[in-house]
Amino acid sequence: MSQLLSLRHYHHEQIAHSHDHAQLVFGLSGRLDFEVDGRGCEIASASLAVVPTDAHHACASPLGSRCLVLDVPRDGWLQQRLGGHFDASRRLLETPGRRQLSPAQSQLVNWLAASPLDDAVIAQQGAALLLASLSGSHAPAVAPGLPLARLDAHIDQHCAHPLQVADLARLCDLSAARFHARFLAETGHTPMEHVRQRRLQLGRELLINSGLAVGEIAARVGYASQSAFTAALVRELGLTPRELRRQAREARDNCRE
Repeated sequence: MSQLLSLRHYHHEQIAHSHDHAQLVFGLSGRLDFEVDGRGCEIASASLAVVPTDAHHACASPLGSRCLVLDVPRDGWLQQRLGGHFDASRRLLETPGRRQLSPAQSQLVNWLAASPLDDAVIAQQGAALLLASLSGSHAPAVAPGLPLARLDAHIDQHCAHPLQVADLARLCDLSAARFHARFLAETGHTPMEHVRQRRLQLGRELLINSGLAVGEIAARVGYASQSAFTAALVRELGLTPRELRRQAREARDNCRE
C-alpha cells in the first residue's frame, strides 16, 4: 500500500483495479468519473468516493482532476486511532458510493491537501480526523435526476442539426459515458433512442398540425431525406405521412359531426 495520504492527478486514461484495503478519494478540482462495484458517480470538489476493501473500481477524468486519496490501513489501525468512532467508520468503509462533504469537512480536506503529507504526524492525525468526522455522516448522497425537460428543449431547438451524446452530456456537466449510463438507468432507453423518438414526435405533430411538405418537415426534424423520415414513421407508427395525415383529418371530421 502507498503512503496513508497522497495527492493524485487523474486524466482521460481509465484506471481499473481493486486492492486489499479500503480507500477514500476526495475531490479537490476538476471532475472524476468513478465507478465502484458497478455503481457510477461523479467526484468533484466537496465530495468523495468510498472504495471498500477488494471492491473493483474504475475511474477516468477526460478534462483532468486532482484528488486527495486516503489509503486506509487495516482494522488494527482503525481501532487504535478512532476509538469510539471505529464501528461507524468501518460501516462507512464497507458501503461503496459517493458522499457529500460538509463545509467543515471540505476545509479539513483542503488544509491537508496543502500540507506536507509525507510528515507522518500530519498524515496519521489528518487521516484519523477525516474518518472521525465522516463517521457520523455516512449516509450516501442521493444524486439529483437528470434535467430531462432542459434536454428535451435542447433537442427540440436543435433537432434539424446533428446531435451527439456529448452535446447532451455537456448540459449536465457529465462525461458522455457517464451521461449515457445515467440516462439509460433513469429512462430505460439510450440518449440517441430518445433523440430519435423526440424527432419523430415533433415530425408527427408537424404533419398533423401544419400544411408543410413532407420533405420540409423531414429536414426540420433532422432527417436527411423524405424517404428516411417516411421509413422511420412506418417503423415506429406503422403509418406513412400521407396515412397519418388522412387519419388525423378523419378524426377531426368525426369530431365536428
